Amino acid sequence: MEEEVLKIDSDYLTLGQLLKYVDIIASGGMAKWYLSEYMVYVNGESENRRGKKLYPGDLIEFPHENRIIRIYGLSDSD
Repeated sequence: MEEEVLKIDSDYLTLGQLLKYVDIIASGGMAKWYLSEYMVYVNGESENRRGKKLYPGDLIEFPHENRIIRIYGLSDSD
């Protein structure tokens, strides 16, 4: 799996927002269902809260989707 990069222009975004932003779910209402059905890891720890705050530097893994996403802030250099 190649690591994808997502740059955010705020202090954080929630796991539910991330799921929608990267097109894993079609609507925010699907986040609770998705997280109850599939494993998601934030910095190596299993996570099932759609309101979990994600900050620059966090690594999110979606094994079911075969995706890894790293969060960066706009001020972070590549």
